[in-house]
Amino acid sequence: MEPQLGPEAAALRPGWLALLLWVSALSCSFSLPASSLSSLVPQVRTSYNFGRTFLSLDKCNACIGTSICKKFFKEEIRSDNWLASHLGLPPDFLLSYPANYSDDSKIWRPVEIFRLVSKYQNEISDRRICASASAPKTCSIERVLRKTERFQKWLQAKRLTPDLVQGLASPLLRCPSQRLLDRVVRRYAEVADAGSIFMDHFTDRDKLRLLYTLAVNSHPILLQIFPGAEGWPLPKYLGSCGRFLVSTSTRPLQEFYDAPPDQAADLAYQLLGVLESLRSNDLNYLFYFTHIDAGMFGVFNNGHLFIRDASAVGVIDKQEGSQEATRAGENKDIFSCLVSGCQAQLPSCESISEKQSLVLVCQKLLPRLLQGRFPSPVQDDIDSVLAQCGDSTRPDPEVLGAASRLKDILRPLRTCDSRFAYRYPDCKYNDKF
Repeated sequence: MEPQLGPEAAALRPGWLALLLWVSALSCSFSLPASSLSSLVPQVRTSYNFGRTFLSLDKCNACIGTSICKKFFKEEIRSDNWLASHLGLPPDFLLSYPANYSDDSKIWRPVEIFRLVSKYQNEISDRRICASASAPKTCSIERVLRKTERFQKWLQAKRLTPDLVQGLASPLLRCPSQRLLDRVVRRYAEVADAGSIFMDHFTDRDKLRLLYTLAVNSHPILLQIFPGAEGWPLPKYLGSCGRFLVSTSTRPLQEFYDAPPDQAADLAYQLLGVLESLRSNDLNYLFYFTHIDAGMFGVFNNGHLFIRDASAVGVIDKQEGSQEATRAGENKDIFSCLVSGCQAQLPSCESISEKQSLVLVCQKLLPRLLQGRFPSPVQDDIDSVLAQCGDSTRPDPEVLGAASRLKDILRPLRTCDSRFAYRYPDCKYNDKF
């Protein structure tokens, strides 16, 4: 017969039963395998074994670098979704991811994490590398690349010269000058000691990482050699980990297609100013876009417009002149084919005109910002000048003149208030803004 409990004991019995059940479940959990245990206990921290694979650290030294990996492992770069056990790491098909960055775990600022190319394209490239050596799909990517004739030349080189980058598909290297390549080496941020034009301080690993980055996507290199701190319209390069880079965060330009007219005028005015600085600058480089879409430009929280993605930006040295890459298929190897077909024909350096980027912007981006936004006759003037600016058959002076007239039309359409923090309150006192 079950013993009779007093009223107080009877009231406590449900709590005691719950405690006994919890202790029983806990004792059983110690005998479960780790895979079962992880499904019972909510995980607060990301598994960085999986994170290393996600970041493609297992593919180094065929990667960008490792300068910011400690930030990932110390969770000083993170996204709330990454740490939720039911969500895991973000989808691997995306090219960029919003995240937060901290130096002291107290103050966080937004950043973006970029892939050089899509995960699918990376897989294709890795298979091409293995196929170039008649190796199975599970071959060592790094070992194959190290054995190539190009990399062997890099190992012997004391200085990065135009012949070492000929045949690479990057627009940055289509028309390289020695002055430009010296700048690449001197400002390469993934080595311990920067500042010299000679590669004496580069390890074999450093040379492979630089060559791989230049072959796949020169965006992180452009961020390093033309930093925003010196006035270039590029976000700040914070570092790389595996095949990902981290930079300061911007909102893509397409998010502002429905912005109020004064904000649209401000962004269009800035966009024309960015192209002007790329065409005419103190270093006497001509920057040009091979193609353009709205995702290549971004806007910071203060309203300032920058180049968000520089992967389609080429550079011509107007001061020193450029050495054209070989056109007859020479100097092409596996490094030439990592992101495009080996037979892809690129335009000659002489065919790049000063109007090229302006025409693309006036055709593809400015109409989305400016058409149908203002009352007549201002809108009529804008539409007329846009048509002239986007006409590729017009000579350079006419296109440049149309862009200048468009800036004159847009300048008074911009308002001066705190929404445009990058120029406020300076716009109250300076006509420049």
